[in-house]
Amino acid sequence: MAKKFLQLAALLGATAVVIGAFGAHGLKSAQPPLTEYQIGIFEKGVQYQFIHTLAILAVGLLLLHRPDHRRLVWAGWLFTAGIAMFSGSLYLLACRDVLPFSVLWAGPVTPIGGVCFIAGWMMMFLGVASKEDSAG
Repeated sequence: MAKKFLQLAALLGATAVVIGAFGAHGLKSAQPPLTEYQIGIFEKGVQYQFIHTLAILAVGLLLLHRPDHRRLVWAGWLFTAGIAMFSGSLYLLACRDVLPFSVLWAGPVTPIGGVCFIAGWMMMFLGVASKEDSAG
C-alpha cells in the first residue's frame, strides 16, 4: 500500500500543479470572466489539494515503516476522497458560469469532502498512536 499512496501523491501533486496553472492563466480569459470570489474559490481548491496531497505522501512514508496499517490506509483513502469531493466541487463551483452544464449538485458535496479530510487526519492520528502493526 505504501507504493500505491506514494504514486497517488505524485499524480495528485502533478495534477494540482496543472490545475493551479490553468486557474492562474487559463481562467483569466474565461467568458464570461470569473469574479475575484470565484477565482478565490478555485485557488482554495488547489490549496487544499496540495495540502492533502502532502498528507497522502506522509501516509505512504508512514506505511513504509508500518506496512498495511489499517488506520493509515483509511487515512490515505479519506484524504483522496476529500480531494475529489472538496477540491473537485470547488473547481466546478468556481467555473459554474463558464460550464455548459449545471453544477448546483456540487455545493452539498464540498462539506462531505471536508468531513473526509477531518476523518483522514483523525485516522492518521490514531494510526500513529496505535500499536497495531498490520491490517491482520
